[in-house]
Amino acid sequence: MNAFPEKSLSEIDTIEKKYYKFLASLIFEVIKMKSISKKELQKRVKFKNVDLVEAYLKNNESVLFCSSHYGNYEWVCMAIGMAFPGEHYPIYKPLSNEIFDNWFFNMRSRFGNRMVAMRQTLRAIQASKGTPNMFTFGSDQAPSKDESNYWTTFLNQETSVQLGIEKIAKKTNRPVFYLKINYLKRGYFEVDCVPICLHPKETAEFEITEMHTRFLEEMIKAEPAYWLWSHRRWKYKPEQKTSTSTSNNEQITA
Repeated sequence: MNAFPEKSLSEIDTIEKKYYKFLASLIFEVIKMKSISKKELQKRVKFKNVDLVEAYLKNNESVLFCSSHYGNYEWVCMAIGMAFPGEHYPIYKPLSNEIFDNWFFNMRSRFGNRMVAMRQTLRAIQASKGTPNMFTFGSDQAPSKDESNYWTTFLNQETSVQLGIEKIAKKTNRPVFYLKINYLKRGYFEVDCVPICLHPKETAEFEITEMHTRFLEEMIKAEPAYWLWSHRRWKYKPEQKTSTSTSNNEQITA
């Protein structure tokens, strides 16, 4: 496997088997989104280290959450609105299949989430001003080919990374927290709210992007079986190797 050149074939095989076992459980858990109750979800998804996030929200300030396709990210997204005061706006990429897109939209919105299509992010942020809120971004979503303008090394491979969360963070100076999902046992997860950048306007270009990319990389290296390997993270390749510092940030949509 390209991601772990230091591991033996036996170790890779163990990770693969563990991953497919987890994926089978995840599929059933996603289907369960339609019927799971608030009480049951709160029992199965626990948040920790929430004091700093709550302090911002109670002070009428908004925050940004950085998430990834790790653990049961769908349940975590559903549970955020119940775990914190303030409105929750998950940013999502609409699916090409209208039936599946509508199904996921309805399930993700069950407990009050205000879903925002990726290209409507800036408009939604402008419209939500005046009330403390949370916007959650999927940090490992692959950009489209036309928007693959920033490349870095991720898990030993040239990888394009979306700049949306950095763009919004620097524009609004909202603190960025990573939602670190820990798999406890089948159907049970713990979410650690880790501050990765509290003063975005003070950061250099691409610094926040590198922060959340390295954070996810370390999560995967520690427990690789719980990341969604099948979501085609590397479907596009750079036409030629370029320095990350020369990437074009102006064409990125939030």
